[in-house]
Amino acid sequence: MTSLCSMAIGFTSLNVKNPDQKSGPFHVKGLKEDLNMKVIAFNGSARKNGNTAVLINYVLNELNNEGIETELYQLAGKKLQGCTACMQCFENRNKRCSIETDVLNECLEKMLAADGIILGSPTYFTDVTAEMKGLIDRAGFVSGANGGLLKRKVGAAVVAVRRAGSIHVFDTINHLFFISEMIVPGSSYWNVGIGMEKGDVDKDEEGIRTMKVLGQNMAWLMKKVCG
Repeated sequence: MTSLCSMAIGFTSLNVKNPDQKSGPFHVKGLKEDLNMKVIAFNGSARKNGNTAVLINYVLNELNNEGIETELYQLAGKKLQGCTACMQCFENRNKRCSIETDVLNECLEKMLAADGIILGSPTYFTDVTAEMKGLIDRAGFVSGANGGLLKRKVGAAVVAVRRAGSIHVFDTINHLFFISEMIVPGSSYWNVGIGMEKGDVDKDEEGIRTMKVLGQNMAWLMKKVCG
């Protein structure tokens, strides 16, 4: 499947405008410009509207402000098992996982159609959730088996944490991005928000600022890469 970025023929790079710093954490789909680019964000939390989703939506709002289409996909409540190491993706090379009984191939289709990918997870014993690990392992394997399906897409990690362990989660997600030859923007700090109960991350001013800057930098990078 051809990414939207590759379809933007003749599109010239735009200067990133100063985003509306008053925008809140809720994802609004209104677009200022038709840039023909899209970001898919996966929330790996068991809580659909918990702290991880709040953080992701701060990033998505900044992307929307720059005219980039976004979608938030919730893994909560969906079946997504781990990799079985059957190696069929290397045999079939059809851009799909051989396991057809869960949502992995649906997720993979969304990843291939997007120009940017956000993977968000809370911190479970210093690592990503089981669902997010399944997505990372299987999507990464299928990508590699088919010549690098995720190559040169823009990727960003978002992590929610109560106290410690978040950097391990951040590393786990970024390891997928780098081994897949993706391009990763930075922010003003590691992409982490601190909070325990639902909505607590809204009190983390530095975390919110980090997510907003991440969204701004991701938009800037996508316009350079896809322009």
